[in-house]
Amino acid sequence: MNEKTNFTQGRIILPLMRFALPVMFAMFLQSMYGAVDLFVVGKFATPEDVSAVSTGSMIMMTLANIMTSMAMGTTIYFGQQIGMGKTKKGGEIIGASIALFAVLGIFMSILIPVCSVGIADVMHAPADAFDKTVEYVRICGGGMVAIVAYNLIGAIFRGMGDSKTPLMAVGIACVVNVVGDLVLIAGLGFGAAGAAIATVGAQVISVLCSVFIVSKRNLGFEFHRRMIRLNREIIGHVMRLGIPIALQDFLVGVSFLVIQAIVNTLGVTASAGVGVAEKVCGFIMLVPAAFMQSISAFVAQNVGAGRMDRAHKALKGAIGVSFLFGLSMFLLSFFRGSILTGLFAKDQEVILAGAEYLKSYAIDCLFTCFLFCFIGFYNGCGNTSFVMAQGIIGAFAVRIPVCFLMSKWEPVKLFHIGLATPCSTVVQIVLCFGFLFYLSRKNRTSG
Repeated sequence: MNEKTNFTQGRIILPLMRFALPVMFAMFLQSMYGAVDLFVVGKFATPEDVSAVSTGSMIMMTLANIMTSMAMGTTIYFGQQIGMGKTKKGGEIIGASIALFAVLGIFMSILIPVCSVGIADVMHAPADAFDKTVEYVRICGGGMVAIVAYNLIGAIFRGMGDSKTPLMAVGIACVVNVVGDLVLIAGLGFGAAGAAIATVGAQVISVLCSVFIVSKRNLGFEFHRRMIRLNREIIGHVMRLGIPIALQDFLVGVSFLVIQAIVNTLGVTASAGVGVAEKVCGFIMLVPAAFMQSISAFVAQNVGAGRMDRAHKALKGAIGVSFLFGLSMFLLSFFRGSILTGLFAKDQEVILAGAEYLKSYAIDCLFTCFLFCFIGFYNGCGNTSFVMAQGIIGAFAVRIPVCFLMSKWEPVKLFHIGLATPCSTVVQIVLCFGFLFYLSRKNRTSG
């Protein structure tokens, strides 16, 4: 393995940041990918289309995050094997992961379109935007195979210490999606349906291009088609690591869907405003989110090599860097939020509603640098059950109850509802520090 992908030796912060930078750019493009849909719809379609894309994209983002989180099992297991010097097992891990996620992708591509009406109903999609929401979910759901493949490619290469190939895949998807949105929404007036078609089409093309490019590369280990099979042992390892992360992300996603459903009862303007704010949030949380994924791969290799000292130093360094960025995002989002929401909507009421909700996310920027880095650290260590537990506690013991209480506090304000998120983050940080203290004490006792 070359020095660029081996995190078990040499300097810590600089290699971690070099690895995290392409991850951050990939996530930036991923955020652009979703934001362009809302931007073009907001400028060239109706508030009903904006509401449909806001609600529908949140549903699809939740489902895509589940697959991304599940694929983290591949990233972690692959990284640990690399840390132990077992690079030859790479082909078998990739083959088993492809087989597993192909089955999951086909299943979801059938299930989601069938359940699209029920999903929109559960989300309390506003009556004026209901049919458009169903159509958006149905089209995107039918393309889940491509969405799953798209996320698996990134997970595999991050486990190898390669963050540039996933960046390339996202870049291709982003360019195709922008062109598709402009043609289908601005040009042909397809509205929310056009956004869905552009999204699925972009990911299909991205996957095909990525597979072609990767097939021409020397991966550093043997890989051939015979390895694409449901290997019980490898799938067992991947699922034991990935399922807790996926379950945590699913339930956290559900908590945000509950918030969206509560907001949807307030009308189209509130629904569209929160949708716009969520898109902005994808950008202001970029650095801590990038470190969360990067630390997982970095720590996994060092855990495999028995270098926990390097893992702890990486955690501290990542928190410091992401906090500086979080502070600047807090100032911008809290005091100039309308500038950001104005990028994705033309309706003044929607812009102001989004800015009001965004203020609560601005507060969260000060805390996520701790939480996201901790989550990446614990995932890399293989403590995915704890990650699941703290996520569930934050979502269901704090975020949903606080959101519900705030929705009953007259007069109802989106800022108050949004405070559920930073409240949850603070509780989760306390749990993460507590678990770190527990592990340190346990190691001293056993030592």
